[in-house]
Amino acid sequence: MPAPTPKAMTDKEYIEDVLLTSKTLTSMYHYATQESSTEGLHNQFKCNLNDSISMSHRIFGAMQQNGWYPMQAADQQQISQVRSKYSH
Repeated sequence: MPAPTPKAMTDKEYIEDVLLTSKTLTSMYHYATQESSTEGLHNQFKCNLNDSISMSHRIFGAMQQNGWYPMQAADQQQISQVRSKYSH
């Protein structure tokens, strides 16, 4: 029996995968920065971390632009509730 033909990824699925990979990379750089043993290594990982954060933000922006990462605006009551919850 022939192997099933894999379904091609849509652009949305592809960029979702890229965002997930970027978030994973950011997490790894975060831990590497915290655990680095020398100043030079720490600074390099921190630079890589900042680049990774910027990349994730650009990917997120592209997803929003295409309607693939919809955001719901919070109303004033929701904002007030969150402020009071964390304003200790």
